[in-house]
Amino acid sequence: MECQWKPDEQGLQQILQLLKESQSPDTSTQRSVQQKLEQLNQYPDFNNYLIFVLTKLKTEDEPTRSLSGLILKNNVKAHYQNFPNGVSDFIKNECLQNIGDSSPLIRATVGILITTIASKGELQNWPELLPKLCLLLDSEDYNTCEGAFGALQKICEDSAEILDSDMLDRPLNVMIPKFLQFFKHNSPKIRSHAIACVNQFIISRTQALMLHIDPFIENLFALAGDEEPEVRKNVCRALVMLLEVRLDRLLPHMHNIIEYMLQRTQDQDENVTLEACEFWLTLAEQPVCKEVLCGHLPKLIPVLVNGMKYSEIDIILLKGDVEEDEAIPDNEQDIRPRFHRSRTVAQQHEGGDSIEEEDDDEDDLDDDETISDWNLRKCSAAALDVLANVFRDDLLLHILPLLKELLFHPEWLIKESGILVLGAIAEGCMQGMIPYLPELIPHLVQCLSDKKALVRSITCWTLSRYAHWVVSQPSDIYLKPLMTELLKRILDSNKRVQEAACSAFATLEEEACTELVPYLAFILDTLVFAFSKYQHKNLLILYDAIGTLADSVGHHLNKPEYIQMLMPPLIQKWNQLKDEDKDLFPLLECLSSVATALQSGFLPYCEPVYQRCVNLVQKTLAQAVVRSHTNTHKPPHLSLHQSQPEFHEAPDKDFMIVALDLLSGLAEGLGGNIEQLVARSNILTLMYQCMQDKMPEVRQSSFALLGDLTKACFQHVKPCIANFMPILGSNLNPELISVCNNATWAIGEISIQMGSEMQPYVPVVLQQLVEIINRPNTPKTLLENTAITIGRLGYVCPQEVAPMLQQFIRPWCVLFNLLFHSFPLSVYLLAFLPTLLSLSFSHSLNLSPNLVPVFLKRLLLFFTPCASIETARIL
Repeated sequence: MECQWKPDEQGLQQILQLLKESQSPDTSTQRSVQQKLEQLNQYPDFNNYLIFVLTKLKTEDEPTRSLSGLILKNNVKAHYQNFPNGVSDFIKNECLQNIGDSSPLIRATVGILITTIASKGELQNWPELLPKLCLLLDSEDYNTCEGAFGALQKICEDSAEILDSDMLDRPLNVMIPKFLQFFKHNSPKIRSHAIACVNQFIISRTQALMLHIDPFIENLFALAGDEEPEVRKNVCRALVMLLEVRLDRLLPHMHNIIEYMLQRTQDQDENVTLEACEFWLTLAEQPVCKEVLCGHLPKLIPVLVNGMKYSEIDIILLKGDVEEDEAIPDNEQDIRPRFHRSRTVAQQHEGGDSIEEEDDDEDDLDDDETISDWNLRKCSAAALDVLANVFRDDLLLHILPLLKELLFHPEWLIKESGILVLGAIAEGCMQGMIPYLPELIPHLVQCLSDKKALVRSITCWTLSRYAHWVVSQPSDIYLKPLMTELLKRILDSNKRVQEAACSAFATLEEEACTELVPYLAFILDTLVFAFSKYQHKNLLILYDAIGTLADSVGHHLNKPEYIQMLMPPLIQKWNQLKDEDKDLFPLLECLSSVATALQSGFLPYCEPVYQRCVNLVQKTLAQAVVRSHTNTHKPPHLSLHQSQPEFHEAPDKDFMIVALDLLSGLAEGLGGNIEQLVARSNILTLMYQCMQDKMPEVRQSSFALLGDLTKACFQHVKPCIANFMPILGSNLNPELISVCNNATWAIGEISIQMGSEMQPYVPVVLQQLVEIINRPNTPKTLLENTAITIGRLGYVCPQEVAPMLQQFIRPWCVLFNLLFHSFPLSVYLLAFLPTLLSLSFSHSLNLSPNLVPVFLKRLLLFFTPCASIETARIL
């Protein structure tokens, strides 16, 4: 093929000119070149020119040659399936012939191109690739060996799964032993490649590697003191992964491994240091951690603490010398994308009302969002955190002497690291820290006024870690001073401090709940003032703080003076944002919480908010329909190289999800007052479509809304029940926990409203509910909702449920015993007690003998005079 294709000289010069112009700093020139390059994609042999420039024009400058290869790589990713056979064969051949180019940049580019072709499913259609690359490893020419290894490393990274499959006749059986031979190569680059290739197969426990695990570990030990940092880094990475998958092989050498990792965690190379620090995180997850690490804590703890100081580069990246920046607009690229988390409904044990259950995954160690990469400071803090949870108060023997020096150190950098240490151990060492907190908390509150912004920001975070203890103490001594200073920091002149204070205050709100009610005016005054002070990024965090406040104090927020303070700025922001603005996500979440808390107090604002939510749902559904139709009926005039994104771009369904959740909040807060809004809208039709959406989060939120509308205005929901129930039944799949949970809850709410008319729908859902309650390891919330829903079905349709008692009564009774104080469950069990007692309790239902008396004892308590009116009526 090489001799058959030759470039047209004029065309070659045009392409070279374009490649050089594309390196211009002028954006308009770059844009023009990009358009011309896209037009050239219409010509099948354009890609031949690109590979020719990369591999043949050795007199051209390397950046131009490499750029040609990267453009070809992008074309392979986008259009490889449409390359003529002659073109793809020519490219493959040129890649293999030039893998040993004298230029490291060109070798790397050729390796990337080979990997990209392989990732397009071509490993099966390029059978000579892997044997050829493995053969080239034995070349006496360094460039050829290194180029082949570089390509193999990328293939191992991108195609590890298929390499370990029968599809390619398991090439790793040959490749792994081959790689191990190069662990002792005289070139550090080759040694590093060899380890990196093998490392790709540790976590997956690839059989070919497991068969050679002992020589692999021996070779790693031999390279432990390698002079090349990249080799040491890959050795550390391998040991960290082996700790997770082959601890049995490391245990005999664990003492020496720990000593080695202690050295590497203090390595001169920061990449090695970070990789070694991961070892402590992984070891903390192993059952043997306490046993094998206990004797090394005196050495390890100071190393981790030392790693928690900001490095010089950290301070530069964080602009740590800038104290006042509140007036500087945010760089939009620094604002992390926000993703809405759909509403999950759980049951309150004190009553039948629903609550929203949130996963607590926001408790990040430290708040260095500006440093987006995982670094030594974060890794050291995370390691100390997990080790504190392993060793608990035993860790304080080694921490407290260090803390005393750090926390009161005159140098701000060291004091800041001490405050971070104090926060990192909060969860694991809380009990042991309690005697010191009466002194430490006031000291930290004072640190909130430190002249260094980085000290103030980390102090906010650390105080949030001790919020639970603060709230348990006399409020005038701890809560009030802390709240007062945090509110000052919310209005700090430094944006990082504002952010940390807002997040910390949200945590305090969750812990304090109604303890904050006496201070609501002061709190609202501060939060509302922040609206006029904050730049874009912190405004989004402010929404979270306000929403959390509403969740925490509930109906106490429903006072005219509070409503007048809070609602105008929120509605102003609401009116400013366009429907396609993703800032709507946190604002809608905030309004959902506020609407639920204000209840009837939200009525003056509800109609425009309700209507906009309905419009958002309708608009997103319409966009999805248009996209589906367009992709099915693609306009014939569009060529493969002229695809138009607007014909393919999917709508962002997060807009619909967050709108559904706000509608749920409105229904929950307004109750029956939402009836007229529902009557005048098509929300039930839209909800019916959402309930059938392919995206689980959409279905999850639509089921939550269905349950809330059922409680608020069932007269409008009832005509649709025949359509809704089969959909609910088909979503009782515990593999999608949150979807299943909300569907289960909605069924229970519907059954109470339907009464005996629920009879036709019991067969649609009961079998699935019984399977869920008998399923091992069912999450607690889903289990409770399932038990209550079965009870509600038994309450309204006992005859239909009774035949299946044998299949669910045992786990249900166990739940009844555990959740005795959950009034709904108890009531619905009693509702069809006569049917239950008609069966032979101990024998026919096969209940454990020790469970029966406990269960009966619980039942008898309902016959006492203190039983509720509703219970008495049922009995």
